[in-house]
Amino acid sequence: MLENAFILDPLGDPVRHGGDTKSTDWDEIQAFCRDVYMPYDVRPMERQAKPDATMISAKAGGVTMTRFAYGTGIYLNNFDPAAGNILVLNTVRGALNHAADGGSVATGAGESFVVDCSRAEYWLEGDPDHMQLNLTIPHDLIEQIAERWFGFVPGDALWTSRVKIGGAQSAWGSLLDYSVRALTRSGVVAEDAAIARHLEEILCVELLRQWAGAAGVKLEGGARAAAPRYVRQAEAIMEAEARQAPTIGEIAKRVGVSARTLSGGFQQFRGLSPRDFLVARRLEGFRADLEKAEADKTVTDIATRWGYSNFGALAGRYRQRYGELPSRTRARAMGGH
Repeated sequence: MLENAFILDPLGDPVRHGGDTKSTDWDEIQAFCRDVYMPYDVRPMERQAKPDATMISAKAGGVTMTRFAYGTGIYLNNFDPAAGNILVLNTVRGALNHAADGGSVATGAGESFVVDCSRAEYWLEGDPDHMQLNLTIPHDLIEQIAERWFGFVPGDALWTSRVKIGGAQSAWGSLLDYSVRALTRSGVVAEDAAIARHLEEILCVELLRQWAGAAGVKLEGGARAAAPRYVRQAEAIMEAEARQAPTIGEIAKRVGVSARTLSGGFQQFRGLSPRDFLVARRLEGFRADLEKAEADKTVTDIATRWGYSNFGALAGRYRQRYGELPSRTRARAMGGH
């Protein structure tokens, strides 16, 4: 399905790209890889081998998609954990061999492999015919999406699992195909903010499902159902009263525990602090109002209604979470471009 990803659009017309998409220079290739993946070491499998790389990248919100091949056999290791990135390596043709739980595992055409390089060591070997459609996803982004969709942030039982996912006729492969088609329209890679956010969300949610299934980690209802009543009660209060921003001490008193116990419960069962949970609910409510408030209300008006006074700090947090400024969200809701 992905053989022509980012090469031809859905109508079969060539996709136009702004920069070079091929290179035979190791330094140029490594600069591209540092930018779209992270710093790591590369060694050709054959001494003095010349690369013939394919280098194409596109953005789906915070997810970077790359059509990439070195054009020669390679060995990669020493992936930089400080970059904070997850790699999803989707093989279009040829084969890769990956460091995995219990040894190593190979992926061929139509198969995928996921590793969180910020949490687990990793190496791979690629044969001379490999071609990839890879995803680079910031760990922080997928944590946010996990918390939003499943009610908690998974622990290292998930993040340290290096596993194969997808396969022929899988939902994951079909989703990748849809994502590429949605981004490549009329011979160009789209930069539409709405479709980019949509793709970011569904790619990360489906990745979490596939990854957790392969790693034996329960997402649906797992941690939320297991949390003690005081944690669930506190969540309900914060969701209902996010605009009023009750203090953590007040919430703890209302659910009958100390602030320290409440914080410990959130860390254990949700993987974040109650304050972070409340901040997220407030940002979500603020965003919802930006999208639906009366036409005569400005961003400042809406922020003030939510009790925000430091608009610069708010804009920074909002952009970090949603990939755009509040003014952009408001303009789109009002029919702007």
